[in-house]
Amino acid sequence: MAIPDYQMIMLPLLGLLSDGKTHKFRDLVEGMVAHFKLTSQERDKLLPSGRTTVFYDRVHWAKTYLKKAGLVKSEKRAFVEITQRGRNFLKSKPKELNAKTLEQFEEFREFVSPKPGDGGKPVIPVDIETRKTPEELLEYSYQELRVNLAQDVLEQVKSCSPKFFENLVVDLLTRMGYGGSRRDAGEAIGGKGDGGVDGIIKEDKLGLDAIYIQAKRWEMPVPVKEVRDFAGSLLAKKARKGIFITTSSFPHSAYDFVKNIEHRIILIDGKMLADLMIEHNVGLSVQNVFEIKRIDSDYFSEE
Repeated sequence: MAIPDYQMIMLPLLGLLSDGKTHKFRDLVEGMVAHFKLTSQERDKLLPSGRTTVFYDRVHWAKTYLKKAGLVKSEKRAFVEITQRGRNFLKSKPKELNAKTLEQFEEFREFVSPKPGDGGKPVIPVDIETRKTPEELLEYSYQELRVNLAQDVLEQVKSCSPKFFENLVVDLLTRMGYGGSRRDAGEAIGGKGDGGVDGIIKEDKLGLDAIYIQAKRWEMPVPVKEVRDFAGSLLAKKARKGIFITTSSFPHSAYDFVKNIEHRIILIDGKMLADLMIEHNVGLSVQNVFEIKRIDSDYFSEE
């Protein structure tokens, strides 16, 4: 089955707590995994940030909303138990439990209602339509913005002159820690090319090893022959490492080829190029920064 949204988790989570015992939150997550019969892939699927799993995040927010409605409480760090209100609610044998249902409780209405200075928006976004948690809304919105930005970046790169693209490659590689100084890298890559190689840069600032570069602004996928020729150039120069950068893409045969040769060749296609530019702020400036914080439970531990 698909991973249940946080609202689908609310009722079985409250039911799991109905035994009146104090449960460790991680045990509740495991209980919900068993209840919904999730596969290992569903259980371990990560949010775009890669910092937590989708299901753990959804159980966390289901618990948070139940707590804000007064149905559960957490009197001990990382532990949860049902309240008398939660027991009374279950006695009514509800068929469903969601954010809309929780609006019957004043504490929950206050939790999601607009506050002065918030521009008329709830403090915590409750998205009943898409059933995403607040963290999912933030992460997937960020992901969508990043995908659109990557497309715009790549279009800009494709419209640039060959000389500008050369400089862009230099900027990116030096930002990533390769090439030594900016001047060293610029001189190394700025030549006319030699036997299928556009330039040679230092692997580190001390120049302990060399990396050979091939950079092509192409629209069509790069033929595997070009990659083979580049590998042949490395062999002729007794080089061990190379980077082939393009604004287009590589066929599967090119990736299969570089996997099965002695030389270490990294293929950077247009999508990866744009992602690296975003990651290392090449041609980009930061517009806004939002920090997402959580309670540091260790700080508040008095043990």
